[in-house]
Amino acid sequence: MLSFFLRAKLHHLCVTDSQLEYQGSLTLDPDFLDAAGIREYEKILVANLANGERFETYAIAGRRGSRVCCLNGATAHKGKPGDRVIVFAFCLLDEGEIPGHKPKVVVFDGKENRMVRPSPI
Repeated sequence: MLSFFLRAKLHHLCVTDSQLEYQGSLTLDPDFLDAAGIREYEKILVANLANGERFETYAIAGRRGSRVCCLNGATAHKGKPGDRVIVFAFCLLDEGEIPGHKPKVVVFDGKENRMVRPSPI
């Protein structure tokens, strides 16, 4: 049997922009993706701390070093610049993989998207 587990989390990212006229997704600085092990086009869950919205989309890479977190397409209605969000990625594990599993969690300052602490839980 396979079960879903948290694989990676970007905690307290600050939304930097929103682009309604875009095909969709969440644009993230590739440094953020690398730190958490999230791949471009991977399905993610986003939770907005400012308004309680939760939505699924996929990650796309922005410009490296930009500290971007941009809501694109319909997701632009789910938040606004300045909102803090949490980005989750999940995985399926079989019973043998569960005991040693530890998700990667990257914590941000919640203001300027500076990584405070990349670490496992």
